[in-house]
Amino acid sequence: MYLLGYDIGSSSIKAALVEAGSGNTVGIAQYPEREMEIISEEVGWAEQRPELWWEHLGSATKKLLSKTSVDPKEIKGIGISYQMHGLVLLDKNGEVIRPAIIWCDSRATTYGDQAFSAIGEKKCLDHLLNAPGNFTAAKLKWVKENEPERYDQIDKIMLPGDYIAFKMTGEVRTTVSGLSEGMFWDFQEDGLAHFLMDHFAFDEELVPEVVDTFSNQGVLHQEAAGFLNLPVGTPVGYRAGDQPNNALSLNVINPGEVAATGGTSGVVYGVVDQPLMDEQMRINSFAHVNHTKEDPRIGVLLCVNGAGIQYSWMKQMLSEDGTGYDELERLAASVPVNSDGLRVIPFGNGAERILQNRNLGAHVMNLQFNRHGKAHLYRAALEGIAFSFIYGIEMMKEMGVKLDRMKVGNDNLFQSEVFSSTICGVLGCEIEMMNTTGAVGAAKAAGVGVGIYPSIADAFQTMHPIKTYHYPGSQSESVEGYQKWKTDLTSII
Repeated sequence: MYLLGYDIGSSSIKAALVEAGSGNTVGIAQYPEREMEIISEEVGWAEQRPELWWEHLGSATKKLLSKTSVDPKEIKGIGISYQMHGLVLLDKNGEVIRPAIIWCDSRATTYGDQAFSAIGEKKCLDHLLNAPGNFTAAKLKWVKENEPERYDQIDKIMLPGDYIAFKMTGEVRTTVSGLSEGMFWDFQEDGLAHFLMDHFAFDEELVPEVVDTFSNQGVLHQEAAGFLNLPVGTPVGYRAGDQPNNALSLNVINPGEVAATGGTSGVVYGVVDQPLMDEQMRINSFAHVNHTKEDPRIGVLLCVNGAGIQYSWMKQMLSEDGTGYDELERLAASVPVNSDGLRVIPFGNGAERILQNRNLGAHVMNLQFNRHGKAHLYRAALEGIAFSFIYGIEMMKEMGVKLDRMKVGNDNLFQSEVFSSTICGVLGCEIEMMNTTGAVGAAKAAGVGVGIYPSIADAFQTMHPIKTYHYPGSQSESVEGYQKWKTDLTSII
């Protein structure tokens, strides 16, 4: 008996099969191999064709089934993880009206800011936990004001994962977690944010039916089953945005637990048991996958745009072709803590929310030509990204998030001892590395939704750390380096 999980990213579609009894991953596939196109007709715009997600999902499924030779009849549930904050528009015939406005599109910021001011900052923070900002609701307002003929065709609005589930089942549905990430959910009233819908003059009939995150959300209809080479009637048991799902995949579901990822951008995601908001809007809060009114679970999300992309850029600029990250790690580790005084500010990937949307660019500080070489730059880059995580985590702690242990996946920046030990040394925490992915987590979550596992805990009970970075004790050098880094940052903000 197997479970199938998908991760619908803006770069590619990933698919994973998990053997339900053992919890073991039997195969992972990705399609396409190269990054999917992002349409950008204007500066700050980012769109993708939802139909292309579906086509690539079919290709990823066929690739996975061929790779594993699993009998499709043995697949008993499907889970979906997806890129957050996107906007998909369907007409009454279930056809896509325009390309999806995806998470990194910034065109709607003005509409969200105006709503924040007009409705009142306190009300938005108390009820939505965030400013409307550049989230899905503001993107819908942009369509209403700038493409009225398309807005008039809308029958339902969807998040990317809702669209994929619709293509599978024919059911137009969403979740509380999904509405929360779009700024459509009122935490005080435990329902649709009527005040925001009224402010934007949205018809509430545009919002799909709400179903539980873990539930039988519909079954594969004949056309979808034929396209995916899966049995008719296979149930979809789970859907969630990528960051809540990544936390779930790491078994981060209870208050006090924290997950992190270190890819192109970096994310730290802490779970708390009460609504928390950041009045300065540097940190965002959303309903976690297991949130209920009676037993609140809020995901407090920190995002650092200038993370892995900065280290990747430095590799491209300084390393010879064919040099791997293992070699960069060896060189970085050959340099003393704090890189002999060299410091890097990594914020070169656009506006940073933790800097209140300032776009500082990246900075190299205290470079000494007679002292510093490539190895110093590699270490300073890793330390600078680690320091930026710590800088944001301090804000999360101010909000009430506790951090003694952080769980991470076995990928990207957290594979670096230099990077991970810097975080442990300054924060006095441990980092546990798990061998999992978002698609694997979605597959296991589907097992909860369709009743194969009695609980989330049962679904993830076989997960154990494959590596642990321990707090190394006294780390006065790292703490001193962080303080100097923070002083540098303050000087340029």
